[in-house]
Amino acid sequence: MRLAHITADDFDLARTLDSGQVFHWEKCGDGFIGTIGTKGVYVEQRRNRLFFKGATAKVIAHYFALDHPLEEICRSFPEDAAMCAARDFCQGLRIIRQPRWECLATFITSSMKQVAHIRQMSRALRERYGEHRKILGGQVYTFPRADRIAKLAEEDLRACALGYRAKNLLATARRVGSGEADLEKWSQLPDESLRERLCSLPGVGAKVANCVMLFAYERLRAFPIDVWIERVLRQKYFPRRRKVTAAQLRVFCETYFGEHGGYAQQYLFHHARKRAAAPEREARAGCSAL
Repeated sequence: MRLAHITADDFDLARTLDSGQVFHWEKCGDGFIGTIGTKGVYVEQRRNRLFFKGATAKVIAHYFALDHPLEEICRSFPEDAAMCAARDFCQGLRIIRQPRWECLATFITSSMKQVAHIRQMSRALRERYGEHRKILGGQVYTFPRADRIAKLAEEDLRACALGYRAKNLLATARRVGSGEADLEKWSQLPDESLRERLCSLPGVGAKVANCVMLFAYERLRAFPIDVWIERVLRQKYFPRRRKVTAAQLRVFCETYFGEHGGYAQQYLFHHARKRAAAPEREARAGCSAL
């Protein structure tokens, strides 16, 4: 099997794909299969090289943001204990550049769901309404276009285990599919205007808007605050204050973490989630050994 390859210094493919920013890549042999836009792609890492099939080197490098100056970004983080621990744990994790509609739709479905559940919903939507692609003997499905989802009934989406999120996804798909919400033109807007436009869409609040700004529009200051991050902020940065409002947390994050706040958030999020999962794995292993 002949694979093209490119250099990928300061990058960890598995950690990046497992960090809760994208939900459809699946393990396949020594690598992963998934889609980048409409293309089925296989990619694996061998030390500081990425070997791949199904896309060009330019597409791979762009998608995985190999041009981001990661060492410089990490040096810009605050030098507090929580941030330093997250930075050391997450070495090589990069913010992926995701297709805008796919990212928006995925995070609309993410509300009040864990990563495993989001992956299940993404898989169901793709298999039922996406387009089939073959890659290295495996098969993947593209994320369905907005105009494809716009033609469905709410019941069709509920059958993909979306629950109440089905109504919001359908309404937003109809706005995007009709051109009323032009996600590509919105890329020209400044941060606050972009956030306002995103929040005007059904199913999009501040957290989802910031996720989309970070992962689809490359607004690296955007700092999504979900339950994981709120817990980290309260425990690590405000341990002696009983009452800290959501607005106060938001202002703190915007000023304290700076222009690469989105990277800081992703590192804090991934570190917290993995640390929480470790005791559960140890407990299961202990039970198995009895």
